[in-house]
Amino acid sequence: MIRTRTVAVIVACLWLLAQGSFAVSGQAASRSDGRAEWEKLVAAAKKEGELQLVGPRGAERRQAITETFTKKYGVTVEYLGVGGFELPPRVQRERQVGVYLWDVFVVGTTTLLKGLKPIGALDPIEPALILPEVKEPKHWLGGELPFFDANRLGLSLQQRAGQYLFVNTSLVGAEELRSWRDLLNPKWKGKIVIGRDPRVSGHGNATFKFFFTTAGLGPQFVRDLAKQDLKLMRDDRMSAQWLAQGRYAICICSDLDTPKLIQAGLPVRLVNARQLKEGAYRTSGNANVALANRGPHPNAAKLYVNWLLSKEAGTLFSKTTGDASLRVDVPTDHLEPWVIPAPEWPITNTEEALKAEEPTFALLKEIYGDL
Repeated sequence: MIRTRTVAVIVACLWLLAQGSFAVSGQAASRSDGRAEWEKLVAAAKKEGELQLVGPRGAERRQAITETFTKKYGVTVEYLGVGGFELPPRVQRERQVGVYLWDVFVVGTTTLLKGLKPIGALDPIEPALILPEVKEPKHWLGGELPFFDANRLGLSLQQRAGQYLFVNTSLVGAEELRSWRDLLNPKWKGKIVIGRDPRVSGHGNATFKFFFTTAGLGPQFVRDLAKQDLKLMRDDRMSAQWLAQGRYAICICSDLDTPKLIQAGLPVRLVNARQLKEGAYRTSGNANVALANRGPHPNAAKLYVNWLLSKEAGTLFSKTTGDASLRVDVPTDHLEPWVIPAPEWPITNTEEALKAEEPTFALLKEIYGDL
């Protein structure tokens, strides 16, 4: 009886060891298959040899998301830096004559979801994710991949505070603005310039959408602000220069040009939204990636999005843009504290948040007319 039990125990132990061996070998095979899939993709991308990429304007940003990739994988990147509002009409015209030029878009979600998605120009990005460091949720803020829409067409790369309020320090005191409602002070009438017309995609639109949806501001605030004779521009650089020259006291404009003016010693200062009663918003800006439908270089595109979403590219891009990556393993010690948004601030770049665009646009059209 004892011998029988002993044999049974030995057999059970051998069975468990075998199962463990099969599990380990299965894991190893899985890792091997994943590695083989990646190497096959790299080879196919190198054979295509080229990638057609649409991305943000600016030489530094272009270099950050192209040069390292090309050096690493030997794939040449043809790059188009374009404003978001210009892209959908261009792509639509191309597709109407059967031309499919682009592989990957790195642009704003308004451009992607309101402009390119309706014309069928995007493919879901999730099937293209291969690298474990990219597709595993634990590597991303909040423990989930930052898809910006229900169809998982694309992912956001970064998030920043919507800090676009600047003043001329010769005309505006450091503590004068404690609420967005302070912009309604009669002394600022004719003294406020908007660098990006809110009727087109960009930070101007995101800011006015924030006004429209925020308690204590809302549609009436947008109407009252219009009575301040705002100067609406589509040129952030010129707007920032006018602010520095004192032609305007206050500017809602991009932070791409204003820091250079500050560094040059000109009287320009950011108004940190944390000092404003209503705060600001969280946005990914133009740091969102999506795959073009029917792109000419599908393997290079797949390789590129995996690289762009990696820690390596995330760190490089964050250091270039000065914005916080949505990856948890990308450092933030190089960032200005004011670019990191308060967690309670609303997000303006998701598909759900973009639902506020239609009523916001309707009000802006009522106030300012058509473009």
